[in-house]
Amino acid sequence: MSLFDGMPQVHSGNEALQGGLSFPTSLTERYRPHSLADFVGLDKAKKVLTNFAAKPFPNAAFLFVASSGVGKTSVGIALSEMLRGGLHHIPSQQCNVANVEDVVRQCHYVPKNATFHVILVDEADQMSKAAQLALLSKTDSTGFPPSTIFIFTCNSTDGLEPRFLSRCMELKFQSHGIASEAASLLERIWLQEVGETADRPDFLRIVQSSKNNVRDSLNTLQVELLSA
Repeated sequence: MSLFDGMPQVHSGNEALQGGLSFPTSLTERYRPHSLADFVGLDKAKKVLTNFAAKPFPNAAFLFVASSGVGKTSVGIALSEMLRGGLHHIPSQQCNVANVEDVVRQCHYVPKNATFHVILVDEADQMSKAAQLALLSKTDSTGFPPSTIFIFTCNSTDGLEPRFLSRCMELKFQSHGIASEAASLLERIWLQEVGETADRPDFLRIVQSSKNNVRDSLNTLQVELLSA
């Protein structure tokens, strides 16, 4: 799953598995944010989406644009949770005509909690051409499924048709200026996971080496924790 440009505040807990067994989860899953306020950075995106969540409306299509690992999918899931909507997730490389038609068909039923259907399409720049053409009619005002919000993520808008882009509200996710905040978060996670230790990683260097990619930073921190 694609994670954070911004970062969640510290939430702990293990994932309960079927049969009552409980195993530790990875850091990227354990500290996944569940609301927009849990992210560090992404100031403009958080402001836009927080205002939208306060007064949501159907027939909305967002396009989250950023490099890999900066939080696009996590923000989409968090927004869906804030709306208490029914999430329909089309993973990367699975956006084809058949899946589009199936998901849109489901959106003609009353959504979860009678709020919204949220269709999250990952890596929309990798969707098939046929799927992109099919979505042109689905995101048109006359063909939009009822009570539905589309969220598309992509690394680049190259390859996306101008007609498709014109139907979306584009949000660019930036990771500039979050290094110190992300480093502080890594430190809090370290303290929560293992406590104060004599040998502590250089948290700021971890973030800087990842070029502010917090998912990569968490994976590096996971290695450090396993060696602690």
